[in-house]
Amino acid sequence: QVQPVESGGGLVQAGGSLRLSCGASGGTFSGYAMGWFRQAPGKEREFVAAITWNGANTYYANSATGRFTISRDNFKNMVYLQMNSLKSEDTAVYYCNSGTSTAALRTGATSMAFWGKGTLVTVSS
Repeated sequence: QVQPVESGGGLVQAGGSLRLSCGASGGTFSGYAMGWFRQAPGKEREFVAAITWNGANTYYANSATGRFTISRDNFKNMVYLQMNSLKSEDTAVYYCNSGTSTAALRTGATSMAFWGKGTLVTVSS
């Protein structure tokens, strides 16, 4: 079973930046769209960003547009989320997952049966 492994989270001041990484344990993301999601304390998991299988197109939640950039390196089997101008409301555990399409990911429909442990991002104001 392919399972995502997220890393790169941490504590950062408001206005700062972080780069999250996502790798695959037990398989590959090849051929799949990939997405980042987040879950803040007491809230449901929400879509953040998605990228097509070849990296040609990207999509963002309104909250991420203009501040976050999703990218992927298919040779390394990695997906990244560059987060700039971080705000306290970005505090959450961030997860990645695959999907059959970016449209599916935007609705929360993911391909991998298991979610990773995620990586915690804490933004202090």
